[in-house]
Amino acid sequence: MSNSKRSWYAVYTKPRWEKKVYNLFHERGIEAYCPLNKVRKRWSDRMKWVEEPLFKSYVFVRLNDEEQTSARMVSGVVNFVYWLKKPAVVKDREIEIIRKFLSEYEDVTLEPVDLKEYSRIRIRKGVFMDREGRIMKVMNNKVRVIIESIGYSLVAVIDKSNVSTV
Repeated sequence: MSNSKRSWYAVYTKPRWEKKVYNLFHERGIEAYCPLNKVRKRWSDRMKWVEEPLFKSYVFVRLNDEEQTSARMVSGVVNFVYWLKKPAVVKDREIEIIRKFLSEYEDVTLEPVDLKEYSRIRIRKGVFMDREGRIMKVMNNKVRVIIESIGYSLVAVIDKSNVSTV
């Protein structure tokens, strides 16, 4: 195996194959993470805690560039999740946050962040990093943001992934 840097990636799996894909990665010696959420389920005769994947049809894998092809060949893997025409890299810090959160809480629900016009946001990356602004328009993967500074308003079009709500 190559010594090049390993990064976390999200792979898209066949429906309800998350745990199987995780186990297949593990058997091949590939570091993987399938966040499991403890959920209380009701059957007709009892209640029971079960572990379900937090992200439906997703498993995280830690790979270097040379290992990506072999990861695609694992049974149940559909493909990598892409961002800007490349497999999307997930930061180590984000994986750790998910792990810590799931170790402290049960029965977690996911809610997508909804960016709406006139919402206050903070820019997380780029020349305007750590500045606050207001969304003027929401487009596919971009937002038009007005940044008020030194008596002027700057208007920038920024990737949605580079902003967070305030």
